Amino acid sequence: MIKSREYAHKLIDQIPDREYAELIDFLKFLKNKSKKNEFKDIESASQSSMSFWDNDIDDEVWNDA
Repeated sequence: MIKSREYAHKLIDQIPDREYAELIDFLKFLKNKSKKNEFKDIESASQSSMSFWDNDIDDEVWNDA
């Protein structure tokens, strides 16, 4: 069985040169998509911890800080 990376390389080798710009755009899209997913995980974690601080007692204390 051919590994996925090796298979991708074989497919890339078969693409005409004139289509490389489109391939590069797509690869950049996939790269950015994975980065956005990483940030979503961090954002979700921070959102869940924010509710801890959302209360009237802390609001009152920090209003005078």
